[in-house]
Amino acid sequence: MTSRNRLEKSARQRADFTPALGRAPSTLYDLAIRLFTREKCWRRIVLRTLAPQPGERILDVGCGTGTLAIAIKSIEPMAKITGIDPDPETLVRAIAKEPRSAAPIFWTKGFARDAAAGRRGAFDAVTCTLVLHQVPLEEKRAGLGAMFDALAPGGRLILADYGEQRSSFMRMLFRQTVQRLDGTTDTQPNADGVLPRLLQEAGFEEVTETAVVPTLTGLIAVFKARKPMTLISPSIVWP
Repeated sequence: MTSRNRLEKSARQRADFTPALGRAPSTLYDLAIRLFTREKCWRRIVLRTLAPQPGERILDVGCGTGTLAIAIKSIEPMAKITGIDPDPETLVRAIAKEPRSAAPIFWTKGFARDAAAGRRGAFDAVTCTLVLHQVPLEEKRAGLGAMFDALAPGGRLILADYGEQRSSFMRMLFRQTVQRLDGTTDTQPNADGVLPRLLQEAGFEEVTETAVVPTLTGLIAVFKARKPMTLISPSIVWP
């Protein structure tokens, strides 16, 4: 059985995650993201911030239909890219979208918390876009911790997601769009500005908000962070 066949079989099973666009049909995902989130703008910022290099190992967490992973491959064909997502239906679509190349993207099923499973320290860079606002706070922490573990020392994380909604107008847009689809319990921490603190709690340093993009669905923030070159263990104090 091919990878695509396995994913198609899995897609027919009941989902145990929040699908892309919440309750809306997942087939509309690419169109909705393009129309309502100024996708070209924030993806261009993500790609510029990532600046992929030949031979780099890059993991795209919550890759969805593969738009970002394929874009990374198009600007740096020699990068070794892995895309991970819990939704087999979107992974089937990602495989169908991927152009043929000498070094194809490796697609695998899994949650953000699975990012480091069998891949601890294996990546030079990790990207994650429009994922964390959809998951509970404990899963945000688990996902960022796994991304940290997946990175090699000195590796970088590029994260784009709904961040702090800094005006009453943006909060209204966020409520009327994202929170109508995905609910408030998981999304509100993002709107309250929790992401920088969670990145620091996960162990990242040099946490920087590189851009904020206003959209019809609220503010999308782009963050860059780095895994320290050397992990410092707590000092042992003898009695």
